[in-house]
Amino acid sequence: MGPVKHPNEHRVFNQFLLLSIVLALLLMVTTLIERKITFSKGTNAVITTVLCLLLFASLYISIREALVVWNIKKQPPTAITIEQSKSQVVESSEETSTKPTSSEQVDEKIEKSCFLTVFDKPERGMDYTILQALTSIDMLILLVTTIFGLGASLSAVDNLGQIGESLGYDNRTVTTFVSIISIWNFFGRVFSGFVSEILMVKYKLPRPLMMTMVLLFSCIGYLLIAFPFPGALYIASVIVGITFGAQLPLIFAIISELFGLKYYATLFNCAQIASPLGSYIFKVKVTGAIYDTEALKDVAAKGLAAKQLTCIGSHCYRLSFIILASVSCFGALCSLILVMRTRKFYQSDIYQKFRENADTL
Repeated sequence: MGPVKHPNEHRVFNQFLLLSIVLALLLMVTTLIERKITFSKGTNAVITTVLCLLLFASLYISIREALVVWNIKKQPPTAITIEQSKSQVVESSEETSTKPTSSEQVDEKIEKSCFLTVFDKPERGMDYTILQALTSIDMLILLVTTIFGLGASLSAVDNLGQIGESLGYDNRTVTTFVSIISIWNFFGRVFSGFVSEILMVKYKLPRPLMMTMVLLFSCIGYLLIAFPFPGALYIASVIVGITFGAQLPLIFAIISELFGLKYYATLFNCAQIASPLGSYIFKVKVTGAIYDTEALKDVAAKGLAAKQLTCIGSHCYRLSFIILASVSCFGALCSLILVMRTRKFYQSDIYQKFRENADTL
């Protein structure tokens, strides 16, 4: 049974997308305005009501489309549908007649064990086994890109509160930075898929090229933190948020396109291992260690006891984020290698097999 196509899937998707974008914009505007003025109880009630209406609107769309599907399934099948089902039964009977016996299938499975076919890899886009995918050069390049790219982004996001403190921002402003990163993280997840899809379908450009551009763009955010000026952290929060959000959907889309969907869940989780690994390396061993070193220098210069390490000044994270920018550039280079390796694959119609097997309600 192939994938089932909803009759209104594009319209429903656009409605959900519009609601989520409006909700994110409302939250961002409210967060920024709240820094300048204090809302009254009535204003808070109005904002909360609007947010609840937007949330319930998405629930309304879900219930409406569920009723549409239910009504379609209740309708009696047409003559064309009956003829199609008969032809499918004939085809399936022909297929079963040509299928090998159970003993032949067992022999074939024994001959084609996953350990024996680990180096006998299919074409890109076909269903790889887990071992075939994990030992492929494409997957190794993607994992290295994830470790360097996503690891640097996670390190920047996790240290944002301490970065704001070291640059002299108050707690309310630091909270604003965290909110900005979260909101633009959402925008990055949404628009990375849109932009990469347009580049791939319309211009036949490989999806990993979008990953390359995202990692290069993230370097600007890291350098703004390394060499800050008044208001630079606002811009850096937007850039880090959007590039952090853009990476995960691209990574998982690339995995599904290159290695197939049969073992996608397992490969999905294998790719996620690279994220905490990169975060540990760059957050604990690089950023954390350099921050402690700079804090010890500040404490020694002031002649204080090193009870609590706190570093104040732009120098606290300068070296760390220069390293993170360099690391992201290296990740972009790895992604560019994947672009060169997969350009012929993405120039073909990678969605053809899904359209041929798609069923309609």
